[in-house]
Amino acid sequence: MKYLKTAFVLSVIAAGTIWCGVSFAATENRPIKDIVLVHGAFVDGSGWKPVYDILVRDGYNVSVVQQPLTSLPDDVAATKRILARQDGPCVLVGHSYGGAIITVAGNDPHVAALVYIAAHALDAGESEAENGKKMPNSTKAVVKTADGFLFLNPSDFYSDFAADLPREQAEFEGHSQMLTSADVFTTKIADPAWKVKPSWYLVAKADRIINPDLERLYASRAHSHTVEVDGASHAVYESHPKEVAALIEQAAEHAQE
Repeated sequence: MKYLKTAFVLSVIAAGTIWCGVSFAATENRPIKDIVLVHGAFVDGSGWKPVYDILVRDGYNVSVVQQPLTSLPDDVAATKRILARQDGPCVLVGHSYGGAIITVAGNDPHVAALVYIAAHALDAGESEAENGKKMPNSTKAVVKTADGFLFLNPSDFYSDFAADLPREQAEFEGHSQMLTSADVFTTKIADPAWKVKPSWYLVAKADRIINPDLERLYASRAHSHTVEVDGASHAVYESHPKEVAALIEQAAEHAQE
């Protein structure tokens, strides 16, 4: 009788172990439902609304980071506060300078995949300014304030940042910019998350803020799943929300494979 009881207990433990293993595997392989969006320099998180609306309609839980643009450490900290609120694994998405932010914040354990939307995917020891000198952009619109913050000349915002948006919308965004500390563009990073986590990349083929060839270099060396959008300005996340949302959903569906 003692032997039978012991055998029964062992069989229950074994069955539970197998069940837990199956359950864990199923959890690991299920599509991700949490998405975190990070905006870039000169703008705020409201530009993500067209993408947000599509993702929410498709059943995703979406959070938008409103980082202060005062320093890379400050902006990474703001992003990690939102990551800490996620219930499970998430896809972390960055546009423009937001790419530098997610490259650092993406090492957070909540992050399962990275999505770069016309964004800087820096390597260790690199800064945006240095990479921009190697592959210059097409804008001369950047203005610096006396206290070290940058913005785009509002009269150039439409042509250089958002040429595929309605002019009135672009002009409003040009006059409602978030000034961005110049230091964020010269800060070098360490331990890029794209080296250890899967990534997806969208190249904006008519981008005047980041050279499209620099975007291609970022995507290539990160071995990102890459798409290119014809005629897309730097504001591609607003002007082509369907393509952007589709790439994010692809990452959510395949990040844990």
